[in-house]
Amino acid sequence: MKLMKFSEGKATLAMAVGRKFHNPMGTLHGGIMTDLADAAMGIATISTLSESEIFTTLELKMNFLRPVRSGRIIAEGTVLYRGGTIALAEAVVRDGKGEMVAKGVATQMILKADERLLTSTNRKRSVSH
Repeated sequence: MKLMKFSEGKATLAMAVGRKFHNPMGTLHGGIMTDLADAAMGIATISTLSESEIFTTLELKMNFLRPVRSGRIIAEGTVLYRGGTIALAEAVVRDGKGEMVAKGVATQMILKADERLLTSTNRKRSVSH
């Protein structure tokens, strides 16, 4: 996965896919698209957090719309809603032709971070823009 774009509430990631990621039917395994979408939604959510907040996914739903065999897939994650304890994010996954191949939605729980966690991870939010 490669981070392509990043701004507050948005993140775009891309990856090359091929036979090594195929399911037994000869198409891209849905888990690969889900992982890319989840990462895009997660990074979009992280961009909205304060230094004392962390998040965890409460629910993740994916719809697979078209098969993919090889090439590049791109996931665009967007935070649709950001409250005090809940965020709602979506991701649209497109193939190299720009066709939507999957769409995901995630509900994120926003938590106050424990000081030990903040120190041990150093918030690792230094994702370059």
